[in-house]
Amino acid sequence: MQGNLEPDLVTVVIRHQVRPGARTQYLQWLERIIPVAARFPGHRGVNVAKPSGDGDAYTITIRFDALRQAQEWLDSSVRHALMGQALHMLEHAEEVETVTGLEFWFTPLAGPRHARRYKQFLLILSVIYPLTLVIPWMLAPLFAMAPVLQLQAVSVLMVSTVVVGLMTYVVMPHYTRLVGKWLFK
Repeated sequence: MQGNLEPDLVTVVIRHQVRPGARTQYLQWLERIIPVAARFPGHRGVNVAKPSGDGDAYTITIRFDALRQAQEWLDSSVRHALMGQALHMLEHAEEVETVTGLEFWFTPLAGPRHARRYKQFLLILSVIYPLTLVIPWMLAPLFAMAPVLQLQAVSVLMVSTVVVGLMTYVVMPHYTRLVGKWLFK
């Protein structure tokens, strides 16, 4: 995380239900709005999940470095103007969701599928178990430096902080992509 309490790698998930017959026009509009979003500070990439078959539901995920930067894009006058151009192409108002950290581990990009609970359990266990073995061992020299760090409440808090930080910002974003086919099958 940065020096403040703002989460890293915020993902904005936008869902559009395109009106029948407006697909081509909508895709042309997407080609205009995506490069505009890319010019905003903190932009880390975009993914467009197109509907399968004859469906008309598009899911756009845009990643930003921080929540503030994502909100600047969402509130920008240029985005509002471009959305005004797209309203007639949509069945109803867009759905916008901002997700960070744990929420996004188990939210597939391309639609309403959800990971089964037993798979979530196995995935989290397969990461937490080794981390809870290794992190205390790695921090042991630090704990030996000061008596206050040897207090169970302090040492467990430190280990938990490191484990949760690694899970949220380092391990799980990559791990869920790696096992995504199994996780969402």
